[in-house]
Amino acid sequence: MGLLDTLRDRHSIRKYEARAIAPEIVLKLREALLRSPSSRNLQPWRFVFVTGRERLSALSRARATSGLHLAQAALGVVVCGDDGVSDCWVEDCAIASIVLQLAATELGLGSCWIQLRGRAHADGRPAEEHVREILDLPPNLRVLCAIAIGHPAEVKPEVPAEKLAWDKVLLAE
Repeated sequence: MGLLDTLRDRHSIRKYEARAIAPEIVLKLREALLRSPSSRNLQPWRFVFVTGRERLSALSRARATSGLHLAQAALGVVVCGDDGVSDCWVEDCAIASIVLQLAATELGLGSCWIQLRGRAHADGRPAEEHVREILDLPPNLRVLCAIAIGHPAEVKPEVPAEKLAWDKVLLAE
């Protein structure tokens, strides 16, 4: 499968089968993350792989709205960045996040991004604080997002090329 095929197949999957991801597949996901590009190769990102049901459930409630599907995923990856290492930590973490999602798709898994930075928990405090407490993160790490990953229990059709927003691509000579 080529990259364009993987992009065509990738969808936000929020329903997962109740089965674990094989350890060799998890290792490939970890490798994909560590091969992600970063500004000046500073690699400010850190990734927390969560498989425990209790923690996944707690993380799924990090936001006041959305994210509950994380509780049903086989794997949650919390993407963090050290803002003291790079001023581009948000961009670097976002790039790593999509690399992870594309790798998951290529490996036959489904995934869905859950934005955490700048979002609120139901009690009004930042979602990042909720995640920090659950994972006991050091103060130097900022939380960008969580990615829910699992064996998909839903199928979404490919978006036909003619339905793409081609007008969003500007051509200049």
